[in-house]
Amino acid sequence: MDALIELLPELWTASVETLYIVALTLFFGGLGGLAVGLGLYLTRAGSILENRPVFLVLNVLVNFVRPIPFIIFLAAAQPLARLVVGTALGNSAIIFTISLAAAFGMGRIVEQNLLTVTPGVIEAARSVGAGPIRIIFTVLLPEALGPLILGYTFIFVALVDMSAVAGYVGGGGLGNFALQYGYRQFNPIVTWAAVLLIIVLVQLMQFLGNWLARKALRR
Repeated sequence: MDALIELLPELWTASVETLYIVALTLFFGGLGGLAVGLGLYLTRAGSILENRPVFLVLNVLVNFVRPIPFIIFLAAAQPLARLVVGTALGNSAIIFTISLAAAFGMGRIVEQNLLTVTPGVIEAARSVGAGPIRIIFTVLLPEALGPLILGYTFIFVALVDMSAVAGYVGGGGLGNFALQYGYRQFNPIVTWAAVLLIIVLVQLMQFLGNWLARKALRR
């Protein structure tokens, strides 16, 4: 317990780092996932921008990336991270790599949530002359908003998990804190302090996501 008290400043810094990494990866990965998911939905057979070659390429990419265990993806993406952000280690590389993985994972979730929108609503918009852009932003996304919020909440939980795993390759945050001060120094109290903080963070976000989704579904 004394060791944990001495490490409270480092624990606070690690918590802030985790929030920083997760917030940025949720932003970049969420935008990428929305683009991929919209691409999958809009170009599938019978959709408003049907394009079989584009759909096949996106579908293959998503199916290729999603099953890769994240610890392996971290190692495999290091050359690309070095090319894009100039380094394969540290928080910048971690944010890039997690965002990339999250974009493909979120893309499938976005596609599945958009498929819950009643086709008749889309057809009604098309029948009055609405173009693809107008349909996307005034019909499709608003109608799927509740499920999308739940999907992004699920991804947030996955991002916290990814950020913890990233401690193995020099990423900061609670995962690195638990490894450096808990696991490697045989101090389970320190490890469990990091675990409990992660659980609290996830529970708070899950509560917020559920509340926002309920508000959206009641519109």
